[in-house]
Amino acid sequence: MSEEVQKEAEKNHDSQSELEKIKKERDEYLAGWQRAKADFINYKKEELKRLEEIARYGNEELVKDLIVILDNFDLGLAALEKAGPIEKGIYMIRAQIEDVLRKRGLEKIILKPGDRFDPVISEAIHEVPSDKPAGTVVEVIEAGYRMYDKILRPARVVISKG
Repeated sequence: MSEEVQKEAEKNHDSQSELEKIKKERDEYLAGWQRAKADFINYKKEELKRLEEIARYGNEELVKDLIVILDNFDLGLAALEKAGPIEKGIYMIRAQIEDVLRKRGLEKIILKPGDRFDPVISEAIHEVPSDKPAGTVVEVIEAGYRMYDKILRPARVVISKG
């Protein structure tokens, strides 16, 4: 009888160690699965952010090209204004172009003479003596544009030497 009890005890001990081994494996698999799930969630977030960037700035080159056309349109309007009165429709076309670009995130950088020169949004192309303090915008040569939070083209300005 004692031999049977001993065999039974060994069997229970083997079963117990097998159970502990299985539980340990289960915990390892669960931890691995949780890490993989967290990695996948992070990947999805990063991919979504990347796709948002593509959607936001995907047409950047087209918008840059349209800015040049808008500048030339303004030069043409200025020449026409010197020659005489201009039809209202021409101004409406310009406004429509601006509206389309604004819907795509384009924003004109507003600078005027007397503003402080900011190298982040403008580029000094010339420096002239002036009665204004040094580093002050004297003249805006070419408007600057930003698309959302990115500068597409800095404003080109003349600044004061002081």
